[in-house]
Amino acid sequence: MPKVKTKSSAKKRFTLTGTGKIKRKHAYKSHILTKKSTKRKNNLTKTGLVHVSDEGRVRNMLKI
Repeated sequence: MPKVKTKSSAKKRFTLTGTGKIKRKHAYKSHILTKKSTKRKNNLTKTGLVHVSDEGRVRNMLKI
């Protein structure tokens, strides 16, 4: 039986926490930053968690 490969895109975007949750980065922080407020940009810098309803799909992509 061959090895099961993970999706490279998911591997680069998500990381696991110690408790088994999946960390992600926020969107809308790459360009057109002049019209966004400093508070908004600061909040987008922080990491978030993948929502429970999407967690199964992400785990499937990561082959966890």
